[in-house]
Amino acid sequence: MKSRKSGLRTVDVARRVGCSVQQVRDLERDGVLPLAARTRAGYRVYTEAHVRAALAYRALAAGVGPAEAREMVRAAHRYPASDLLELLDAAHARLHAERQGLALAKEAAGTIAAEPIEDPRPSDSMGVSELADALGVRPSTLRHWDAEGLVVPRRSAPRRARVYSPGDVRDARVVHQLRLAGYRVGPLKALMPRLRRASRWEEVAGALAAREADVASRARALLRGAAALSALIDDGERDTPDR
Repeated sequence: MKSRKSGLRTVDVARRVGCSVQQVRDLERDGVLPLAARTRAGYRVYTEAHVRAALAYRALAAGVGPAEAREMVRAAHRYPASDLLELLDAAHARLHAERQGLALAKEAAGTIAAEPIEDPRPSDSMGVSELADALGVRPSTLRHWDAEGLVVPRRSAPRRARVYSPGDVRDARVVHQLRLAGYRVGPLKALMPRLRRASRWEEVAGALAAREADVASRARALLRGAAALSALIDDGERDTPDR
């Protein structure tokens, strides 16, 4: 039973939003929720506007991450004297860029998969500088991939220089495309050993499809968050007296 006649308790907000009581307090401390009114005994009294702000934050956090979600909801409290719309536009633009990168990666992976590597000739091998030029990356990038175990070429004697076989070159092209598509080194380290097996090109397609689904999920979360922000702004404008 509520202990206040005209308001919500911290636990009420937590239940409505699906988070802990401490998280509600943290959101208020961080400015995501406006400061709650207090009873004479010092208890917080929240409103529906606090619930909407918390729900907006939760949706946005799934789309853009907690830090940016906090910034967006704080900006909504100051709207129109804030950069809220610019923040939303920038988030949508990043997702659009990811989609474009994924489309290019899928096209490139399909092209690379169709290239035969049977009966390689010694002349098909590449050194670090040659492969770096072909990919449009720095030689230090290839050395980093070598150190991380993503693409490990053999070493030539006696200088022990790196020599990339045709298979290594194709692996490097796959890594390059997946990096452009947003894959971090950690997940790629786990993925590349599987990609070197017979089914590796199917797994490349599967990995890109999973990334595409993640982008779609974040886009929907951003859409839900933007709708919640719009409702929050409408509430604030209704509560603001005409000047």
